[in-house]
Amino acid sequence: MGYVSKIFVTVDVVLFKKYLNISQILLIKRKNEPFRDYWALPGGFVDENEDLENAAKRELREETSIDLDQLVQLKAYGKPFRDPRSHMVTVAFLGEVGEEVIGEAADDAKELAWFAIDELPDLAFDHHDIVLDAIERYKKK
Repeated sequence: MGYVSKIFVTVDVVLFKKYLNISQILLIKRKNEPFRDYWALPGGFVDENEDLENAAKRELREETSIDLDQLVQLKAYGKPFRDPRSHMVTVAFLGEVGEEVIGEAADDAKELAWFAIDELPDLAFDHHDIVLDAIERYKKK
């Protein structure tokens, strides 16, 4: 048998909304290791034969109960050791919802909350870098 890659693909979603004219991002509190009880972006592993955007929509729905029709791909992040479990490459997506959308924590999410973009907590993995890139793109639209 030939070479088998040990690199895994994940997706993360940076979901924005404006509430009382304040830009906010949805974060989940992780239920499991690594980074248990840290805030993170909703996301997870891409299933075999699954489209990246569909995987991002699925993970968002599974962890937050929020359904979106469309996400926009932001960027891929693949620095070695960004995830302590293995070499992971994540493809980040952006979305936006109306101010009435709240969400509900489910699956791997212990809880969820909306944070003002200038008052973010410490984040798991390299999610701070992803959020900064997303905010820069969001402000340009």
